[in-house]
Amino acid sequence: MRIEVKNLSKRFNREWIFKNLTYQFDKSCVAITGPNGSGKSTLLQILWGQMLPSQGDIAYSLAAQIIAIEEVYKHVSIATPYLELVEEFTLTEMVNFHFHFKKSLHAKPTAELLEIFELTHARNKTISNFSSGMRQRLKLGLAFYSDTQALFLDEPTTNLDTKATDWYLHQLNTVIGERLILIASNQAHEYPANAQKLNILDYK
Repeated sequence: MRIEVKNLSKRFNREWIFKNLTYQFDKSCVAITGPNGSGKSTLLQILWGQMLPSQGDIAYSLAAQIIAIEEVYKHVSIATPYLELVEEFTLTEMVNFHFHFKKSLHAKPTAELLEIFELTHARNKTISNFSSGMRQRLKLGLAFYSDTQALFLDEPTTNLDTKATDWYLHQLNTVIGERLILIASNQAHEYPANAQKLNILDYK
């Protein structure tokens, strides 16, 4: 999948978050870097179609075929610390609900996915009783194992301990080269050393 932006700009009130970003996101992995509050999350939300830019153009394509903006959601999966989960669902219900709307990668069944997420022990536990680390691992697992062409990860190791961070890095390595991956991060361990880097401060 390719995302091409031209003169992309965003402002809130009178403050420009970034200006005149022209870029082709067509590499296997792009790290969007910059300090906290610099606009990384805002850029991701614009790129996956949740938020409109103040100026500029965005074009989406897959195998040289244009993707209409209203169809982009079918081709992307997202994991962010601020992404909401359905608190009343059990883990099994949450996974089944998610994959009712998106196909699972390689058509993996729920039971196998829970093993991959290393959350089988919590299959009947409600999301409201999950720790912050369990929630983040679930969000990442759902994103990694959705059969989509683009993967958006915003500060992916937030709330993860060392073991869970290793799990994340293993999952990331399994999809490098297979999908367009955009990672917003100010920590180098969250993205591969050979990732193409876009520093949002260059567009202030």
